[in-house]
Amino acid sequence: MTTFVLAVASFLAVCAPALATQCSEDPVSIPKEWVTMQKNCTDSMRQQIQMEVAASVQYLAMGAHFSQDTVNRPGFAKLFFDAGSEEREHALKLIEYMLMRGELTSDVTSLITVRHPERNHWANGVEALEHALKMEHTVTDSIRKVIHACESDSEFNDYHLVDYLTADFLEEQYKGQRDLAGKASTLKKMLERHPSLGEFIFDKKLLGMDI
Repeated sequence: MTTFVLAVASFLAVCAPALATQCSEDPVSIPKEWVTMQKNCTDSMRQQIQMEVAASVQYLAMGAHFSQDTVNRPGFAKLFFDAGSEEREHALKLIEYMLMRGELTSDVTSLITVRHPERNHWANGVEALEHALKMEHTVTDSIRKVIHACESDSEFNDYHLVDYLTADFLEEQYKGQRDLAGKASTLKKMLERHPSLGEFIFDKKLLGMDI
């Protein structure tokens, strides 16, 4: 016991000065001329990040719905869970872009707010696919508004951001919308011809399974 007490006392004797010292740094001054994003563009980008996060949460709710044992559509669940991950990745890309441009260096906590999903129940797969298509259209329209806000500023036309959103985001959105529209069309036809098995077969196809 004596040895232990001596060891603790020795440790405190060594560490006490360091623990008592408060680390502090004077704020640094860095030129801000390179930070060129305009407020209306920055505000639009912040809103777009919020929308991407909200879409991710909605897709998670859709995946959870189709995962329930009373619904049991693993193909639809995978489709929507994957879509949720994709929307989250979009939000991360936008955050990384704004950091690259010198934005988001303060007030980061207000960037993302937790939102409840708009819906948590769908009557069938067609209704869910059409909801997803409508949601993707809303996201696409929002991206177009960001582009307009960032290229119409009279003082600074943000060509780089506009090109980034057009090339990396809009094409993916348009392809995604076409894919969802095609899936909804195919499923509707299957349900018309095979009302009892149509959605079951379609769900298995979403998993890449042979019937």
